Parts: sequence; structure tokens; C-alpha cells
Amino acid sequence: MPLDPQMKALLDAMAKANAPAFHTLTPVEARRSMAGRAVAGDAEPIERVEDRAIPGPGGPLPIRIYTPSGAGPFAALIYFHGGGWVLGDIAMTDLPCRMLANASGCVVVSVEYRLAPEHKFPAAPEDCYAATRWVSDNAAALNLNPQRIAVGAVSEVTGERALQALGQVVLRARQPVIKKEHGALPQRRGERCDPRRDAQAQL
Repeated sequence: MPLDPQMKALLDAMAKANAPAFHTLTPVEARRSMAGRAVAGDAEPIERVEDRAIPGPGGPLPIRIYTPSGAGPFAALIYFHGGGWVLGDIAMTDLPCRMLANASGCVVVSVEYRLAPEHKFPAAPEDCYAATRWVSDNAAALNLNPQRIAVGAVSEVTGERALQALGQVVLRARQPVIKKEHGALPQRRGERCDPRRDAQAQL
């Protein structure tokens, strides 16, 4: 069976780059290598992009808020980048977050959680919980509908682990974050990630 053309193009580009495998690198080296593999292309124009630092359990927690055109109140997607809690940052997913916000008409809040091994588990999910709680608590000021807040991640594995970890943090805190939870970025195993399609998830 032939490879999907887009996947073949990606694999060919990776082979041409001759980048070392992540497991052969230190975390710092892997992050540097991953930054060089970020999604390429022109940044899609969007109504507003705002960088903030909100209170986090380990100090100021960077987030990036993508607001589409429209009057609101908006639905919100709190977005956790991939990287297995070790790699990645909000700059790496700037392009897909812009696409998601524009295509869905919802505000996307990208979270730069702390990374291992410098910050041991559960530092990352605790940051994700703090960001989710902050968005929920500040929904009115952010022009959001508090009944339409979702959390999501870049891949099936990352999203599943993020939601499981968030659930454990919520149980430990013994208080809910939001009144209603929704899955986001539906993606079946073996299916390509398409930000425009995934943005149609009901928020």
C-alpha cells in the first residue's frame, strides 16, 4: 500500500534533513532539534494574539491567547502542545493555533507548561490545570462563554495523557474546573491531523 502523499513528503523532508533521533539526544538538544522541525508556512492573520503570564504553581505561567474576529462571548479551547511533557513550546504550535481559532471562531489559549526533567511530574499537568482554572475563573473578562470551554492537545496520545493527568490533579484538588467538559481535536489512530477539520469539533 503506498504512503499518503502528505506523509511521504514529511518523511522525505525528515530524511533529507538527516536529523538525529530524539532518543539519542539530551532533552536540551532534542528541544533545539524539535524547534527546527516546527510547522512551516506563513502565519495566518488573526484578529488578536496576546502573550500573558498568569499565576502558576511554579511561578508565572506563559500563555498565548488567539482571538478570532467576532463579537463574542466566544467558546474557548485550552490547547496543550505535544512533546511528551519534555519537548515543545507555544511558539512551535503558533500556526495551527491561529488556524484553529480562525476556523472554529473560538478563542484558543495555548499553554507553555513546565517541562521535564527539569520540572518533575506532575509539574506539567498542574500547570495545565492552573491555566484551565484561570480561563474558567476569568471567562467574563476574556469575553468567553463559561459553558463552552474545552481542553485539547495536538495528538491522540498527548491529549489522552494530558486529560488523564488533569483528571488526577482535579481529584486531588477536590474541586471541579468547569461545569461541562468536552473532548477536542478528534483524531482517530492513523488519521492525519487537520486543524481546519478538527476545528469543527463541537465546543
